[in-house]
Amino acid sequence: MLPAPAGQAGAGSHDARPRSLPGREPYRLGGVIERVEFDVDGVRLVGDLRVPATAGPHPALVLTGPFTGTRDQVTGLYAARLAEAGYVTLAFDHRNWGESGGTPRCHEDAQGKLHDLRAAVSLLRSRPEADGGRIGAVGICLGAGYALRFAAFDPRVKAFAGIAGAYNNPYGMRAGMSPGGYQDALASFTEALERQDRGGEVAYLPAVAAEGEAAMPGDEPFAYYGTERGASAHWRNEVTRASVRELITVDNMTGADFLSPKPGLIVHGVVDRFCSPEGAEEAYKRMDGPKKIVWLDARLHIDLYDTEPHVTQAVEATAAFFGEHL
Repeated sequence: MLPAPAGQAGAGSHDARPRSLPGREPYRLGGVIERVEFDVDGVRLVGDLRVPATAGPHPALVLTGPFTGTRDQVTGLYAARLAEAGYVTLAFDHRNWGESGGTPRCHEDAQGKLHDLRAAVSLLRSRPEADGGRIGAVGICLGAGYALRFAAFDPRVKAFAGIAGAYNNPYGMRAGMSPGGYQDALASFTEALERQDRGGEVAYLPAVAAEGEAAMPGDEPFAYYGTERGASAHWRNEVTRASVRELITVDNMTGADFLSPKPGLIVHGVVDRFCSPEGAEEAYKRMDGPKKIVWLDARLHIDLYDTEPHVTQAVEATAAFFGEHL
């Protein structure tokens, strides 16, 4: 799920609701779940490794998910469902988020996320339950773009799947804002970043709000993150203002140009106000193949987060694709 245009990120205060809601237990469907910790760039990351109940080694999947999300939300659900389908899965909190280390807290570090994925694959390849020669990358929402870019340039990853994906690139962001609007958006971060560079406080805004300022404003994001539906003790309703700059400058779409000859799967809803179907189709067209695109009759972006039959359809398409190509 993408944030609001940067120009809308003013200097308002946080919303009044609690920063987090009481969390759920990790998704448990079948097999074994193990809490794991691993280091990258001096930062300790925390994840959940799920192993199917049947004898291995199994093909393995690393998962990365939505903007601001933690591993016990969307990625945890998909990791559990794909483990039930016979894959070793690793869902983890990226640096600065959830239970993982890193500062500033709740900050989107685009390059750091790629490093996190690299270390996560290294962990998978060290585990006897996983077949280190059959590893795929799965991304949901914003994570689809990171997974695509990561898979394209890491030879250990053999296939990619993106679900309800945001495939960010600066060209698309600039086109959506106009060249002048894009430059204004970049300039809007100057004061906050200079203050931070000089040792001042990090500037934050709410991640979601049903009304008013937020990185992801409006009813739909709030319906997932702002209610018991997406409850997590490790998720906070805040994000650095600089995170929005990361998202309008990162180029994850370039992964589509370099993925081949690795197989790529795009799964997307036919209607999506936050991660456009046009962006998903562009990513698909820019892949050389082998490739597949699956359109689901979903009408909201968050339908692919936790709503049936859409999640089952996405899981089945992903499991079948990796079953053919891993």
